[in-house]
Amino acid sequence: MKQILEAILSGDNAAVGELDVPEHYRGITVHADEAAMFDGLDSKEKDPRKSLHLDDVPTPELGPGEALVAVMASAINYNTVWTSIFEPVSTFSFLKRYGKLSPLTARHDLPYHVVGSDLAGVVLRTGPGVNAWKPGDEVVAHCLSVELESPDGHNDTMLDSEQRIWGFETNFGGLAEIALVKSNQLMPKPAHLTWEEAASPGLVNSTAYRQLVSANGANMKQGDVVLVWGASGGLGSYATQFALNGGAIPVCVVSSPEKAELCRAMGAELIIDRTAEGYRFWKDETTQDQKEWKRFGARIRELTGGDDPDIVFEHPGRETFGASVYVARKGGTIVTCASTSGFMHEYDNRYLWMNLKRIIGSHFANYREAWEANRLIAKGMVHPTVSKVYPLEDTAQAAYDVHRNLHQGKVGVLTLAPTEGLGVRDPALREQHLGAINRFRNR
Repeated sequence: MKQILEAILSGDNAAVGELDVPEHYRGITVHADEAAMFDGLDSKEKDPRKSLHLDDVPTPELGPGEALVAVMASAINYNTVWTSIFEPVSTFSFLKRYGKLSPLTARHDLPYHVVGSDLAGVVLRTGPGVNAWKPGDEVVAHCLSVELESPDGHNDTMLDSEQRIWGFETNFGGLAEIALVKSNQLMPKPAHLTWEEAASPGLVNSTAYRQLVSANGANMKQGDVVLVWGASGGLGSYATQFALNGGAIPVCVVSSPEKAELCRAMGAELIIDRTAEGYRFWKDETTQDQKEWKRFGARIRELTGGDDPDIVFEHPGRETFGASVYVARKGGTIVTCASTSGFMHEYDNRYLWMNLKRIIGSHFANYREAWEANRLIAKGMVHPTVSKVYPLEDTAQAAYDVHRNLHQGKVGVLTLAPTEGLGVRDPALREQHLGAINRFRNR
């Protein structure tokens, strides 16, 4: 591994393909025999620092259509938090089910799970049938893993019957020194970004693109009023950028003055600090407060000059969903994913059916959508939102920060890269956008 890293740091990527692939590598894991360790605890009491481990693991066998990547940097997503607290189910159930599919997928059914659904790095090896990529290529990876042996996925690969999220529902993820991916997960690394910056957009950027921009999601158009929950967070920060970049009007919902300032730095003008304004959408654990929905809707109209949201970009889930359905305009769209505050949504269906609103479920993105989202990053039209970067050894603390919402934007992780700031290949383009690239830093 040391020789591979030295070759990459020296810029001699072509030499990577001539070096031996290590038999073992370091990766962040959860253990199957600890899956019950948090039983009986409330979600907020479950601590990723107790369940995430830095282990030395065997390098998996390379199969057809696959690639091994030397991972320079990765990032934390909520799916890693869910994995670490074994919610809503243990991911070992995903690995076991996947392992039954074929002799090749049986590699994934192990008593440990190497996690992580983002990476930026260098291709080490490619398997039979891979022609588009070669050792030495600098890449990022999106997290859609599909088999495409069913007709279901050939119009939209997200509908494939064997669609999975790499590093969450498969093994050998990106929070490690080496990752195993399918070659159709790979995309060119944006040349003006560092390794940690390039690794951070992957999952959330592609998810926001499909959810908001794609015809498979809300199909946003110019002039649309878009209510963005958590607008300075990992997912919402990209939705805010897409809205602004696409001529829409974002109404950014945040929970502090600091987060409001981040939205202003991105160019947003209409901002609701829900903490300062005291919105409480639930009277208790079982009863929502419709008066608060109405107060919230009135505030949105005040900001927009009387307009209700054409699109509600939903991802908090249970806590906010009733309000989201209520405030969407007649004929409007609520597009939802993630449900970070709870998966069991409740809303008053009268406001949906009688006002001809639509709820659209959205989950990650297909290869084309991920490619388009990455292209916008590469062209400097949308920017990474990295606020803080941890070394691989401190990944558990990084996951804890995300679990407790102590972060802004995205939290990066250095895997092989020894320091931040490495990997820039186009300094001129970087200089043009340096302020936007760094606006979330140290927040």
